[in-house]
Amino acid sequence: MEQEIGQSRGVTSFRFSVAPMMDCTDRHFRVLMRQITRHSLLYSEMVVARALHHASREPGADRPGGRLERLLGFDPCERPLALQVGGDDPALLAEAARLAAGWSYDEINLNVGCPSEKVQQGRFGACLMAEPQRVARCVEAMATATPLPVTVKHRIGIDDRDSYAELLTFVDTVAAAGAQRFSVHARKAWLQGLDPKQNRTIPPLRHDWVHRLKADRPGLTIEINGGLETVEDCLHQLRHVDGVMVGRAAYDHPLRWAGVDRSIHAEPENGDEATAATVLRGLIPYAERWCSRGERLWPIARHLVKLVQGVPGARPWRQQITQAAGAQQAGPEVLERAARLLEEAQPSAPG
Repeated sequence: MEQEIGQSRGVTSFRFSVAPMMDCTDRHFRVLMRQITRHSLLYSEMVVARALHHASREPGADRPGGRLERLLGFDPCERPLALQVGGDDPALLAEAARLAAGWSYDEINLNVGCPSEKVQQGRFGACLMAEPQRVARCVEAMATATPLPVTVKHRIGIDDRDSYAELLTFVDTVAAAGAQRFSVHARKAWLQGLDPKQNRTIPPLRHDWVHRLKADRPGLTIEINGGLETVEDCLHQLRHVDGVMVGRAAYDHPLRWAGVDRSIHAEPENGDEATAATVLRGLIPYAERWCSRGERLWPIARHLVKLVQGVPGARPWRQQITQAAGAQQAGPEVLERAARLLEEAQPSAPG
């Protein structure tokens, strides 16, 4: 069976990606991260396939500010970009895959890893690991509907269904249906008794299982997720797997990953790594486009409090930008002033 599975349709083996995270990886944070890494794969927040189905039928849905545009719209600078979807209905997921292609996403990813109670009530997310044949039908429908690579993000197991043999059966079944990359969160999920935050920390990490999966299925593209805090952690994992996916550590400490393009993507050195000030200045053209639509600056600025972790004067700077960007008429000039403040504080930083 190893020879039959994992035959690629041309999926790109990204060595580093930023995980999809609800309320975090929206279009604005993705533009922020693109100032830090040019080559990494970015993900949307999870979008429910049924929501896409309903939104696509509303008048003016694909215009700026329309419901479908709100769910799927992005700035071209965000690419390469994957759309993550949630669902268990092959027809709805096939429709989502067609929409992803139409909106020029680079990949579509099926969520089989989220353990939240709300997601379980919708019969998708991590609970689908108990139904590999259903996941396979979903993946097959998506792969038939679009030329985009179809990938899957999942756990190593759920509840008491947490043996390596069950993980291998899940992966084999879904790979045979056309999944082209497996992004494996190296923890199992408890569907009852732990909330999503606890499920990210309490179940023990089993990086060794993901390494074993790659060794047992060398023809598959395997990406590891979970517990990766530094570039050095990622480089260690890349000795064993094809790619690494970082979630909360990327959102909480964006500048920690300023060396990714050089260290992981092997980009030649061509200048200084990103700083908080250069990221802010890089956001200004995007903020101008966003605000010209009549949108507020705050949805962009809310992510900036994470940008200055460890930067001298971070606390008063956060207070100032929160107040300034929260004003109804705030515009891109707020980012320019904030960048100047950071630059003025830089000489006092330790050498």
